[in-house]
Amino acid sequence: MIPRPDADSEDRVIFLRDAKFTYESGVEALKGVTLVIDKGEYLAVVGGNGSGKTTLAKHLNGLLRPTGGQVLVMGVQASTRTVAELARVVGYAFQNPDHQLFCRTVHDEVSFGPANIGLDGPEVKRRTDRAIAIMSLSDIRDRPPLSLTLGLRRRVSIASVIAMEPQVLVLDEPTTGLDAREADELMSIIRMLNDEGTTIVLITHEMKLVAEHANRVVVMMDGKVVLDSDTRGAFSDLGLLRRSKLLPPPVTQLAHRLSQIGVSKDILTPQELVFELTRGDDQ
Repeated sequence: MIPRPDADSEDRVIFLRDAKFTYESGVEALKGVTLVIDKGEYLAVVGGNGSGKTTLAKHLNGLLRPTGGQVLVMGVQASTRTVAELARVVGYAFQNPDHQLFCRTVHDEVSFGPANIGLDGPEVKRRTDRAIAIMSLSDIRDRPPLSLTLGLRRRVSIASVIAMEPQVLVLDEPTTGLDAREADELMSIIRMLNDEGTTIVLITHEMKLVAEHANRVVVMMDGKVVLDSDTRGAFSDLGLLRRSKLLPPPVTQLAHRLSQIGVSKDILTPQELVFELTRGDDQ
């Protein structure tokens, strides 16, 4: 377990302290979550359906407010800020991009956020052009967003968040419905943003994405954090992942089966497994 609550406050962008949330239906979705997210992290929040991961994500930018405990963004109580104010710090891309898209063109969609917070014309243009370029949307900037394929609609929705230039980018199941090529291209862009300093919070049940991209993993089950670890540590606990209704990538499952002959259990990629199995050949 990583002792995150004691992290240096200068590096802390989000801090949940014993956060609780109960829906009006009476369902307890968060049951005392304490979690620190630092600048520049690439964090994956994982768990099965009903684990609380999406509810947690919606607390990070004020879409939901805790019914108990605290959520602090840049040291300020999130409950004292509007969603629009928090969007300048924490950008949220919904699982379904159609929940975000409403403008006439891709350009209008991407520029809406910066214009809506009162930035001047040149700054709105700079942010819009940058986000459109990052997401490779230049050729379709005049197209209606809802006329595009799912993969392109998702890019537009993420571009509209990027244009706000948030310090934290929350992505809720970003590859759902995408083919392998589209998913790889999108995740490469997200990795680039992280390399440039954006904090990434990936909400997913796709453990292959976690293995290939995240540096830290928070496992949720029944509204609680049951593991907070570096990625290798999380994948070494196969039993916990299964109890959390998560299926590790096949290569990790194979590594666990081969552990009896000395293979490490924390293998994350096929390349690592090949190296592990052949390293004795070089001696």
